[in-house]
Amino acid sequence: MDASKIRNFCIIAHIDHGKSTLADRLLDATGTLGAREKRDQFLDKMELEQERGITIKAQTARMTYRAKDGEDYILNLIDTPGHVDFSYEVSRALQACEGAVLVVDASQGIEAQTLANAYMAIEADLEILPIVNKIDLPAADPEGAAQQVEDVIGLDAADVLPVSAKEGTGVDELLERIVANVPPPRGDAEAPLRALIFDAWFDSYVGVAALVRVVDGEVKKGDRVKLRAQGSEHDVQDLHVIDPHPRRVKRLGAGEVGVVICGIKSLDELKIGDTIVPAAPPLPDALPGFREVKPMVFSGLYPVEAEDYHSLKAALEKLRLNDSSFQYEPETSAALGFGFRCGFLGFLHCEIIQERLEREYDLDLITTAPTVRYRVEKKDGETIEIETPAALPDVMEIATINEPTILATIHVPQEYVGAVIALCQERRGNQRDMAVHGGRVQIRYELPLAEVVADFHDRIKSVTRGFGSYDYDLIGYTPAALVKLDILVNGDPVDALSLIVHRDKAHTRGADLARKLKEFIPRQMFEVAIQAAIGAKVVARTTVKALRKNVTAKCYGGDISRKRKLLEKQKAGKRRMKRVGSVEIPQEAFLAALKLGDDS
Repeated sequence: MDASKIRNFCIIAHIDHGKSTLADRLLDATGTLGAREKRDQFLDKMELEQERGITIKAQTARMTYRAKDGEDYILNLIDTPGHVDFSYEVSRALQACEGAVLVVDASQGIEAQTLANAYMAIEADLEILPIVNKIDLPAADPEGAAQQVEDVIGLDAADVLPVSAKEGTGVDELLERIVANVPPPRGDAEAPLRALIFDAWFDSYVGVAALVRVVDGEVKKGDRVKLRAQGSEHDVQDLHVIDPHPRRVKRLGAGEVGVVICGIKSLDELKIGDTIVPAAPPLPDALPGFREVKPMVFSGLYPVEAEDYHSLKAALEKLRLNDSSFQYEPETSAALGFGFRCGFLGFLHCEIIQERLEREYDLDLITTAPTVRYRVEKKDGETIEIETPAALPDVMEIATINEPTILATIHVPQEYVGAVIALCQERRGNQRDMAVHGGRVQIRYELPLAEVVADFHDRIKSVTRGFGSYDYDLIGYTPAALVKLDILVNGDPVDALSLIVHRDKAHTRGADLARKLKEFIPRQMFEVAIQAAIGAKVVARTTVKALRKNVTAKCYGGDISRKRKLLEKQKAGKRRMKRVGSVEIPQEAFLAALKLGDDS
């Protein structure tokens, strides 16, 4: 394949601006799909993506397009996610492309992730093709949205192409622009093989399948290749291109995107961002990989049934291969048994991973409350990082606790500015600045990550009636008055429900948590105290009343002292039971407590 006739591009945008629908129209316009295969959001192949209406995994498709000049071109399309929690997927897709189609909603204009993705594409030195989508909507303002693209991002408004992905308007013009403006792949077809692995997944029949972009040289079936970073050697057993279903090919040349199968059975042998090179020396230099992404949200995943532990471990290994922004390590809890401490990019990312584990691997899981990574400075000068409340040192050893702080960029219509500012102040935010761009306001706030991790995105949507959006970047660590809040049931601490909270919110949070647990802990023959405590100081308490057997039912009349004697005997028995009795906390109580942040 002549590399000059190849165009590699991705579609980037804010969530729900029409990326997947545009991908459908491009597949239609190039005749890639047969009439019987066509369906909405064709590249959103996961059941979870179709249910939620969002893209979770970047998907690739190869199309053949005959341009107006009569030449045939190979177009490699990558449809990317739009939610802030999946921005790492976008950054990986950008490494495999020379161009990016930037989609802006004609009725909503520039949103937070539009800006973030545009800057990522500029940083990756891609040719950006801006388009204004949804021009068929009654509220569409294509000229206003194009002007926002010029004012905020700096691209010429005259170059913004009006498109309706739903009706197919402007799609042919977009394809011509892709051919004309996106540069062909850079790379040397005569040089030794260098192929960048930018995605991978596990197949139970063939092992690990690696999605690669061939930068230099070519790879053929039967070649002996080496993974540059891992150092392992393998024979190429199969090669595929995805157009849009996997199709076997004999070779992949410079500039092409395809799937390489080398019979790798062990999941730790392959790493996203590695370079495939020839096994024979001299070995060419590795390609620049991907920066290691640091998880920002941490949560424990435990199987409901202890015997499912090994199944959970195997499922996590396979998911880790497919989603390298997700991390995990073994963890033990006195309340929940053996499980894993998992790191995610955000709360939605955490939800998606849990749902994928339950659906794709048929597991029943308990998820602990999400936390963030704190930096603790001890009095002896040592600095440690902790991800769980259980790892917090004794209060007498702590000098300061520093919490991660983000810079949130929030885009809202002018009429909702007051509500957004009130929400940010409630979450202990400090306003950085504010700017107005054609009827929409960009507000930047410094916020503790712990205050936004659970429900901030939903609250932004709620107070702005769906018109607000936000993006964030981690900017550092800030000292804060944080304390460990323990939950005690019948005097015994429940480690899975411990939290690190701001001192000002400890009483409210503890009272809410105790009240929620009271609803789900079954009554015993003795009174059960549920307490929230900071160290030895109890800040909130509620009580599950004891079940009471009517021991005086058999007494008909007679001396009252007989009844009193029976009641005193019952009371003594309950005290003895309380000392030796244990309370089993049902799974529903854990789940209710963990969802407390959503309800509040």
